Amino acid sequence: MIAIALLATIAMVAGQRFARSGQTPDAGAVADASTDAPAMGAAPDISQMSPDERAQRLNDLIMGAYSRGHMDTVQMFAPMGLGAYQMLDSLTLDQRYNLGRLGEVSGNPALAAAEADTILKLHPNHLLGLVLAAEAAHSEHDDSAQRRYLDRLVQAAPAEQAKKLSEYQNHADDIKAALDQARKR
Repeated sequence: MIAIALLATIAMVAGQRFARSGQTPDAGAVADASTDAPAMGAAPDISQMSPDERAQRLNDLIMGAYSRGHMDTVQMFAPMGLGAYQMLDSLTLDQRYNLGRLGEVSGNPALAAAEADTILKLHPNHLLGLVLAAEAAHSEHDDSAQRRYLDRLVQAAPAEQAKKLSEYQNHADDIKAALDQARKR
């Protein structure tokens, strides 16, 4: 209940800040993330969401803001997103990838590297673990480690993609971009 109250308070303050500035808040991306979400103006009732849904909604908001270059929104909501994932009892590999990406885009490459390491310990050829590890190495300016992870990604991709895991489908664009990058080297 404390976490829900904190999330609601932060969302309210952010909404008031955007309303005063006359800008359209990126929080609308939360509404866009699901067809059953209310339109702009009415915030979704996060108290009725499961912890998994809250984490996913915040992830969608933050990653959407990041893709549009709205780093102020990323920095504002990243602590909430990170906290939402850290409150989950156990994380799937997909959720670990999301948590690592949130760490990466919010300036915490160590978190990205740790989540990549966990994924790869559980499943050494997992494409999302390799993508995340390559991105974390890039963030740390470790070109040789990035190259090694990208090489492993290219080698593992055919067999792993044949498995048609849901997380691979959820992040197909990330995997494709990393494979394209690896093949250009």
